[in-house]
Amino acid sequence: MPENDPGTSEPRQAAARQGRHALGEPVPAVSAGGNGKEPAPPRNPFLLWLKEIATVVVIAVVLSFLIKTFLFRAFYIPSESMVSTLDVNDRIFVNLLVPEPFALERGDVVVFRDTKGWLPPAPQKVDGPFTWVEDGLTFVGLLPDNSEQHLVKRVIGLPGDHVACCNADGKITVNGAPLDEKYVNPAEVPLVRDFDVVVPAGKVWVMGDNRNHSADSRAHMDSNGGFVDLADVEGKAAVIAWPLNRWAGLDNYPDVFKSVPPEG
Repeated sequence: MPENDPGTSEPRQAAARQGRHALGEPVPAVSAGGNGKEPAPPRNPFLLWLKEIATVVVIAVVLSFLIKTFLFRAFYIPSESMVSTLDVNDRIFVNLLVPEPFALERGDVVVFRDTKGWLPPAPQKVDGPFTWVEDGLTFVGLLPDNSEQHLVKRVIGLPGDHVACCNADGKITVNGAPLDEKYVNPAEVPLVRDFDVVVPAGKVWVMGDNRNHSADSRAHMDSNGGFVDLADVEGKAAVIAWPLNRWAGLDNYPDVFKSVPPEG
């Protein structure tokens, strides 16, 4: 019969067995985490850095694509038709939420697709070794669209407006109200080009700020009456983004049109 320790109810033999590591028996190694596993080897900091950079690039590309598709899109200005508001080689951001869901207003600068043949056919693009890179960056919105199959002009007449040139003072009128057009290029006096139109539903009448150097609605009255379909409008030009020394928001000059009565 095993002898009991006077100070405990447990058999002495069991106590000795529990303390056998004290007699020199090796103790199994235990990791810092306490789970008995070997510590993980250190990770390569260069690979971690590459992973972070790749993650940032992917996120930037996805965000750029989403912004370009639903909010803003970049365009390149190739001509002088909007001087001095826009200069040749300016890069602009266009608000894609106009004309839908937000409506156009008189005075808005808009970019629209050339579906009526206002521009000469684009020359065949010569592909270079990095053309695919440029096309890809343009597609996701990291480069401005410089296809030149878009035009940029200022909206003068909305659907239903009666737009005419010119009154006795040489001013354009909208619904009978003369316009004091502060946005017109001050370097030249605009030449008078007579017209008298009523803008149909679903269309707008557009003109360039550089009046003597703009092939706008006045120059294309033999094609669709010179009107631009609202469905062709990509959006409202909001900001000059490049070059940095020309960074500025684009004004639609509400004071110019505040005295225009409702159409009809």
